[in-house]
Amino acid sequence: MRKKKKRNRASSIGRAIGITLGIILGAALLVYLGIAFHFKSHYLFHTTIGSSDCSNQTPEYSISRTSMIVESYLLTIYDRNGTKFLLKGPDFSYSYVPNGEEERILESQNAFAWPASLWKESSYELDTSVSYDKDQLADALRKLECFSSKDYIAAPENASLILGDDGYEIIPETYGNTLIFDKVLSFITDAVEHQVTSVTLSDDYYEVPEILSSDPSITALTDQLDTYMNSTVTYDISGAEEGLTSSDIYHMLEIDEDNQVTLNEDKIARYVQHLASTYNTYADRRSFATSKGDTIEIGGGDYGWVINKPAEAKQLLEDLSGGTPVEREPIYEQTAREPGPDDIGNTYIEVDYTNQHLWYYKDGDLVIDSDFVSGNISKGNGSPDGVFKIVYKQKDATLVGETYESSVDYFLPFAYNVGFHDASWRSSFGGDIYKKKGSHGCINLPHDVAETLYKDVEVGTPVVAFYREEIQLTSENARITNAYSYVDPATLIPPEPEAPEDSGTDKSATSEDAASTDTN
Repeated sequence: MRKKKKRNRASSIGRAIGITLGIILGAALLVYLGIAFHFKSHYLFHTTIGSSDCSNQTPEYSISRTSMIVESYLLTIYDRNGTKFLLKGPDFSYSYVPNGEEERILESQNAFAWPASLWKESSYELDTSVSYDKDQLADALRKLECFSSKDYIAAPENASLILGDDGYEIIPETYGNTLIFDKVLSFITDAVEHQVTSVTLSDDYYEVPEILSSDPSITALTDQLDTYMNSTVTYDISGAEEGLTSSDIYHMLEIDEDNQVTLNEDKIARYVQHLASTYNTYADRRSFATSKGDTIEIGGGDYGWVINKPAEAKQLLEDLSGGTPVEREPIYEQTAREPGPDDIGNTYIEVDYTNQHLWYYKDGDLVIDSDFVSGNISKGNGSPDGVFKIVYKQKDATLVGETYESSVDYFLPFAYNVGFHDASWRSSFGGDIYKKKGSHGCINLPHDVAETLYKDVEVGTPVVAFYREEIQLTSENARITNAYSYVDPATLIPPEPEAPEDSGTDKSATSEDAASTDTN
């Protein structure tokens, strides 16, 4: 009987243990299944989505966290010098747009494998979709100091060539820091859309100079300058050292709006004017040693050197552009018999109106001297004074005036239509005849003297004509010939009426008045 009781007790214990184990296992299963059910709507342990710990969290939590992160977006922009600028997400309505990826991550996990997540980490990156206001982004970018501050922005500058006092200098280009807005905006937009938090702007995003030091245009400028600097001009002017050195030429250069080296035409004109002012002898006031042994001052007339200023300026421009030394005479509009300031030389005709006498010298030797009769002073027909030249020679000339017509064998004009000629109608020469019974302006000579002058005097021979007393010439002839003693009649005070003269006449004077050589 006892033995049977022992078996029943053991069986009871076993059943109790079994029941207990069953209960425990059932409870564990229920817990397991309950937790598995929980993870149907929650992420497993040790789940990271993006930068957020989403363990045991719902997709809504992940969306909320991602939205917070996106909305606090900050883009740091570095320029090429390392200066940084910030763009904040809220300034351009930057926000997260869920696209169901959080739910897909949840669906992809095995809820029944939740125990493994206790020691296994799972990380996921979201293919995040964002939205923003493009206009606000452009405005926010435009407000950054790198686009808005005049104190910050430095525009690029082209390489250039400047003309200094001592020579030309190439100024290198500067790159500045001016950004190309549209290009930067495109770059920043791409960064924003991909949620990049830091970018650096390379040289590609900056404006660059159009002309660098190595540019062919700079090389061309230096070549042009060197060409001009290799030029010199030396003028062959008797008794003078005149010309343009490389330094003189350099200071006439300038660089125009088209970046070309040119000669300043105003400076060229000023230099040519200097030549004319210095070396023109036309109508100059001169000291002249007379045959009487004294020295007189005489100016006016039309004799002397005259530089052709327009032609000389044009030729000078061509010479300086050639790049080689040039030696030549100036271009003259009119020349004199002798070079230099003493251009009369020792072959000339001296006409002393006061003494009514002339001398003709050839190579310093006296060829002929003679009395003459010149223009009638009392009638305002005084012969023009000044320095002139023989314009031409004519044989068997007919001289015509308003009230006369005369034939002469020899005529040598020197001042417009005033000239030397024979006067067969006169029986005497010299003295004071000219004061009241002179010609209309020409120089009346004995026939043999006129013939000698005609045969021996060359065209271009200087004629120095002068009065020893002060005189006022008012005729049109004197004005046209630039006579030394010409005065504008309008400036003169009319003289007092003279008493009537003796009614006697002089046949010689009447003949002269009727057959003058002057058209005045």
